[in-house]
Amino acid sequence: MTTSSPGRTPPTGRTPSPAGTSVPAGIGTGDPVRAGASARNSGTTREPVPLPMPKFATAARAALADTRQRRNLRGATAAARGRTSAAVGEPADWEALREAGRAIKDETLLGLDTHLEELERAVTEAGGTVHWAADAAEARRIVTGLVRATGAAEALKAASLAAREIGLNDALARAGITVRETALADLVVQLGEDEPSHLLSPAAHRDRAEIRELFLREMPGAPPDLSDDPAALVAAARAHLRGRFLGARVAITGANFLVAETGTVVLLESEGNGRMCLTLPETLITIAGIEKVVPTWTDLEVFLQLLPRSSSGDRMTPYVSSWTGVAPGDGPAEFHLVLLDNGRTRALADEIGRTALRCVRCAACLNVCPVYERTGGRAYGPVYPGPIGAILTPQMRGVESAADASLPYASTLCGACADVCPVKIDIPDVLVHLRGKVVESRRRRPVPTPELLMMRGLAWTMGDAQRYETALRRGTRWARLLSRGGRIRRLPGLLGKWTEARDLPVPPSESFRAWWRRRSS
Repeated sequence: MTTSSPGRTPPTGRTPSPAGTSVPAGIGTGDPVRAGASARNSGTTREPVPLPMPKFATAARAALADTRQRRNLRGATAAARGRTSAAVGEPADWEALREAGRAIKDETLLGLDTHLEELERAVTEAGGTVHWAADAAEARRIVTGLVRATGAAEALKAASLAAREIGLNDALARAGITVRETALADLVVQLGEDEPSHLLSPAAHRDRAEIRELFLREMPGAPPDLSDDPAALVAAARAHLRGRFLGARVAITGANFLVAETGTVVLLESEGNGRMCLTLPETLITIAGIEKVVPTWTDLEVFLQLLPRSSSGDRMTPYVSSWTGVAPGDGPAEFHLVLLDNGRTRALADEIGRTALRCVRCAACLNVCPVYERTGGRAYGPVYPGPIGAILTPQMRGVESAADASLPYASTLCGACADVCPVKIDIPDVLVHLRGKVVESRRRRPVPTPELLMMRGLAWTMGDAQRYETALRRGTRWARLLSRGGRIRRLPGLLGKWTEARDLPVPPSESFRAWWRRRSS
């Protein structure tokens, strides 16, 4: 049984956020006590500097050209939409449930500091240990130190977006620790040295034939006569993992919800691998974002109705596991909860942007998004794909890099994502808000971008009636010279971006102002 880590002090201080809310001291501030100073000195080697991600449009080109992947994604998202539509149509009070989920999340976020401290007390009283990680690097150090302390050379991992967010697998590999993915889709991604493409189904871009070929090539013990029947593929993965489950000493999981009043972690899954991870190993490490907390079990009841129907189209997820601390002779002997900030308090301070923290990771927005259906998830970055990724990643990471600044524009603003969100996140509204932040960040650059220079030129031109009419006459003359068959298929220079995906109609020979003056004279 574990208690609070040596040298820790009770959580008494609070750091006010710009929005008027407050969070426990150390979250987002790097406080050495609450952020796990012992893990920082664990002797890990310097981490490699990751290569910058390309802009969304650049990263999406390969996916758009991959017809097989587009076909797989189209089929997967269409099936998911059908299941979800049928499931959410059953409850007569579905809209009331959505509103309740929205209200609970908003109220919890406004009092997040209080609920997190209550959660820490409850987990500690139940025999667990809480670690606070201000950023991804700190979370990696904490988890690596915990696994090393067990002496294990291998760790099982259930599906965890938070672990993916901090790049945990690579960090453990650098420390000489092998990570074994136990969820089928994550196993497929790991064996193929691939990038996940969906929140719930990371291998949605692969079909059965591809998975069969991958298993035969990369999975030890796969039967040579393996077929691409789903049951056969699942059986092969089960046989591959069974021995590892029985011999595991440490496991790492994510969490869907954290119940503050009892310190309980709740995990929803459909395969049972998560339950194996949290019951068989001696040490259990759970990584969860600070926004996963809900105050009470009564609040949890609402989300247990919303999440399954919106994610997999089920009335209830096949496996709903909950655990509270440790119990002698039952389950793991040590339990560690790593609470991750990693930019969440940055989002919390934004009155509009904080609504993204309501997200319960159901992936309903991905399944209805016309952009995601054609590009897949990898163009959004390695963690959060689709519409939710387009608003969550720029808030947690900022909009300084070209890749992060491009994500708010990876949308048609059609609003389908907001219609299906079980906690009523107005994703288009947040996207427009973030686009404004991108523009403001560019204004502060010492050298303006070509786009900004062009917009300033247009503003100067349109600020004076005479300049505007002169530019309109000349622009109309040049536009008509560029036209072919009544359409302009290619504009010159920077304006060519507008005609990459659309033609422009030829402007009329006479402007409205000129027509009106002639008519009125």
